[in-house]
Amino acid sequence: MKSMKSVLDEIRGVKLKNCLWQLPGAAILAFGLYNVHSFADITEGGVLGLTLLLHHHFGISPSVSSLVMNFICYIFGFAVLGGGFVVYSAVSGLSFSLFYAIFEQFPPVWEGIADHPLAACVVGALFVGVGVGICVRFGGAPGGDDALSMGLAKLLKKVDIRWIYLVSDLIVLALSLTYIPVRKIAYSLCTVVISGQIIGIIQKAGKNGM
Repeated sequence: MKSMKSVLDEIRGVKLKNCLWQLPGAAILAFGLYNVHSFADITEGGVLGLTLLLHHHFGISPSVSSLVMNFICYIFGFAVLGGGFVVYSAVSGLSFSLFYAIFEQFPPVWEGIADHPLAACVVGALFVGVGVGICVRFGGAPGGDDALSMGLAKLLKKVDIRWIYLVSDLIVLALSLTYIPVRKIAYSLCTVVISGQIIGIIQKAGKNGM
């Protein structure tokens, strides 16, 4: 674990521009999850999928559940990874909760999207991929999954982070079978794969000077 001095140095190095970029990323993500995923029974893996699972079974708004689960992930990330990443993630996580709470005050934009699962799969993946991709590109993670996965990858040095992401997604998708039919879980799996690729493309483009 990093020393307190190094953590403070990372926090001092936080850039305002990177914090501001978390806002549009979180807004795009929240818009897609509310208007597509929650109405089309298309879910996501990780924390995002768990928020939808809790919303369906217990009526807990993702604006609340995501805040709690992200907080836990950020504490873990802070202990393992340090301060800079956690600051950006906290900004994006709080922004996501705020935007979702705003969007759920309005009726869905596409009321009939549940009748077109393939379209919902692709459109939902685009919103998640672009939204999370922007946040990750500028150092944050609205769902907390990145902080958790990166922390576990550092602790489990022989396990590639891609496998940690995959396992967490598969676990959540398996739990989602309690309220989503197998056919739609297949669409959800497709959404997870597409959104993951988009996130990777945006992140890689950022490293190349995007």
